[in-house]
Amino acid sequence: MKYSEDFDAMTQISGFNILGNQKAQLLILGSMPSVTSLEKQQYYAHPRNAFWPIMAALFNEDKLLDYQQGQLLLQAQGIAVWDVLKSCVRQGSLDSAIDKNSMEINDFISLFKTFRQIRCVFFNGGTAESLYKKNVYQRLPVEYRTLNYAKLPSTSPAYAAMCYKDKLAAWTALKNCRVGSAFLPTRL
Repeated sequence: MKYSEDFDAMTQISGFNILGNQKAQLLILGSMPSVTSLEKQQYYAHPRNAFWPIMAALFNEDKLLDYQQGQLLLQAQGIAVWDVLKSCVRQGSLDSAIDKNSMEINDFISLFKTFRQIRCVFFNGGTAESLYKKNVYQRLPVEYRTLNYAKLPSTSPAYAAMCYKDKLAAWTALKNCRVGSAFLPTRL
């Protein structure tokens, strides 16, 4: 059965394992993979999602990559990708359709203990940030609350309030979060 068929009824869906390795210095957090991503078992798999084109523009001279090449590129850049939610009930792909009572949050304490070099956490949109702020941040040991945090505009095609060019400009913040560079985090 395909995921799209599953979404006719409200069913529990589960996200992916973290994409990245223990050398990651940056963590990008979404909320929960879309129906298309779940079907393809790939982060940001919807063809109109701007995530992979933005990564190609920032780190690969605008040359588009297939998914495996994209994973390798992010690892080489010290970037990990994950979601705030481990599982939830959601009909369709929109964050607004997530059943708040069904949410299971990923284990961020274990993540930060394993991925010790992470110093910047970027949220791919406002839902990821608000879920993290409400369900994760205050429960973290102080050493993880002092990481640099920043919300970026969602790369989802559902977020049409900003054009690709403006999203790309905002996402250049990833390049600024390097060892020794100045970075102004948002406050959670």
